Amino acid sequence: MADALLDALLDSLKVFPFLFLMYVLIEFLESRTSVTRNKNILRGNLAPLLGAATGIIPQCGFSVMAAKLYDKKLIRTGTLLAVFLATSDEALILLLTDITNGAKAAAIMPLIAVKFAVAVGAGYLCNAILRGETLSELAEGEHISGTPCGHDHEEDSKVKRYLVHPLLHSLEIFAYVLVVNVAFGIVMYYAEDAVASFLQGGYWYQPLIAALVGLIPNCASSVLVTQAYLLDALSFGGMVAGLCANAGLGFVILFKNTRRWKRNLLLLAVMYAVSVAVGYAVSAVMLAL
Repeated sequence: MADALLDALLDSLKVFPFLFLMYVLIEFLESRTSVTRNKNILRGNLAPLLGAATGIIPQCGFSVMAAKLYDKKLIRTGTLLAVFLATSDEALILLLTDITNGAKAAAIMPLIAVKFAVAVGAGYLCNAILRGETLSELAEGEHISGTPCGHDHEEDSKVKRYLVHPLLHSLEIFAYVLVVNVAFGIVMYYAEDAVASFLQGGYWYQPLIAALVGLIPNCASSVLVTQAYLLDALSFGGMVAGLCANAGLGFVILFKNTRRWKRNLLLLAVMYAVSVAVGYAVSAVMLAL
């Protein structure tokens, strides 16, 4: 038992330096996002394509920004879905930092390709169905910004922005990874055969469950789904379903508008249905290969 806990701790510690470096890099590349400086960038014919490309970037602020724009009727429903379906929160970073399993880390490119294709396709299809959807105009001088995971860094010093915040974010994700690794280690120690049997028999249930987990509006859900895949507790199709459903904090923003709860529930149901369908499609392809 002690060995299982020690292995979980060591595996988590191996990831930490790479997490920190990735978040420092993201802070350097990231500036306050204000897509609305160009009012038409997410409103034209290329909107779902650009929305999906934006969502792929591992930064949850984009889904927050898209939700704010949508709630003000500044972007169309398909564009919002494109951003949400493409968002993966912490998943890509965890896959990139997985130095212990190159084969698993290699899944990052197929994952990006599938999520991007699904996001673009769903976005254009939705906009075609809702072609009569009307949009509002952004007030002169008004800007809508998305900040990463709700943290506003604009007034921070360089030390805080490029050292303290990446360190705190890395520690938060490290804690999530450690909890998942410890829990999985304990389960495997006491019930390895039962877990193996469940995974084999529950292969076709995984997209259903993973997509439900992915809908949880917290970066811990993307960590749980990704780490389960890295620990061989979840199939690639299950991971795809969970990460397609994961929209970061986007739904938190939408559900703040309690007057539009029916619209928000419908969007949630569409996200879940699309994610599960994609998960099953990927699982079927993986079995056929």
